[in-house]
Amino acid sequence: MTKADLVEQVAEAIGPGVTKKDCALVVDGFLNAMKRAIAHGDHIEIRGFGTFKVRRRKARVARNPRTGEQVDVPARVVPVFKPSKHLTSRVSRNVDLEDVG
Repeated sequence: MTKADLVEQVAEAIGPGVTKKDCALVVDGFLNAMKRAIAHGDHIEIRGFGTFKVRRRKARVARNPRTGEQVDVPARVVPVFKPSKHLTSRVSRNVDLEDVG
């Protein structure tokens, strides 16, 4: 699903009173608010959907698969998503393993 598909589904859910352009502004505003919150290290919890948060990864030593040479990977901060139990159970009910991959 692309952002355009999401905008279209939001416009259909709201009904004929709102244009797709207005829905696109709402979707963009929502996504920008999420980006700002995550960039500041805040957690975002959407009940029934999941939690977005920032996780700190430790520095480590990895290996280059071609040469076998050791490579230092610095510590970093990454965004992560943890789906809710409700979302996880809904996905597992509705998706065949053959459809994924």
